[in-house]
Amino acid sequence: MNPARFYEYALSSSLMIVLIGMLVGIWDLGTMIAMFGINAMMNLFGIVMELHNQTTPKTDWTSFIYGCIAGIIPWVLIVLYLVGSATSSGAEPPAFVYGIIASIFVFFNIFAVNMVLQYKKVGPWRDYLFGERMYIVLSLVAKTLLAWQIFAGTLAPV
Repeated sequence: MNPARFYEYALSSSLMIVLIGMLVGIWDLGTMIAMFGINAMMNLFGIVMELHNQTTPKTDWTSFIYGCIAGIIPWVLIVLYLVGSATSSGAEPPAFVYGIIASIFVFFNIFAVNMVLQYKKVGPWRDYLFGERMYIVLSLVAKTLLAWQIFAGTLAPV
């Protein structure tokens, strides 16, 4: 069990989701705090998943399911703001924002897939450390991808 991973993800991925929200026009402090908090809860459900399943012969997926429900809520807000800004004002975010939303949404979901494969012990995920290495790679790639997309997008000519 590696709770440090989930604490780090709770902070870093929550910051990422708030930054993505800001790119689509979420500037209300209360909404940003709520997005940060519920995204952090998604990651903390991962700790609960590991705690509950340390000694059980059969995997209890309740924490995983609750984490997935919590994790989708910030994305729903992002899409609502994206659609709302385009329909109400006619001003659409730059194209790179769509790329960020799509790519980081995919990466956030691959974390969940990695957890499922790790618990089901599919292929190389039979080795616990393989799953842990995958978390490290996914985290590094997702953060790097977001940083480069923001960097490249803000430097693009208008």
